[in-house]
Amino acid sequence: MSVPTIPDHEIEISAIRAQGAGGQNVNKVSSAIHLQFDILASSLPAALKERLLAISDHRITRGGVVVIKAQVHRSQEQNRIDALERLYELVARANDVPRARKATRPTRASGRRRLDGKTRRGAIKALRTRVTE
Repeated sequence: MSVPTIPDHEIEISAIRAQGAGGQNVNKVSSAIHLQFDILASSLPAALKERLLAISDHRITRGGVVVIKAQVHRSQEQNRIDALERLYELVARANDVPRARKATRPTRASGRRRLDGKTRRGAIKALRTRVTE
């Protein structure tokens, strides 16, 4: 299944100042990106929305908004690309539907081996009893 595209108008991107060390560049330039994507208000298919909301990810709020903060790179454009890639990766992960597990039964031979092992173990334990004459 292909990952549906997300229209640009549904993604809210704002530039903010990055945290941490970096000196003058960090203090002056708003190079970090704060991305917000409202899952419920998006044009994604309903089934994909449900799977996205079911994912236990700290980036998804209780209100169904994906919040991603990208501040690894020095340039704003690189952080923007990084934030969008992380959003698309999250959507792609929710888009993969795991195959349903088919229950299987143990074979007759494996069942027999299991019972033989239990019988042997029981015999060993029976030999540990007190010897009487």
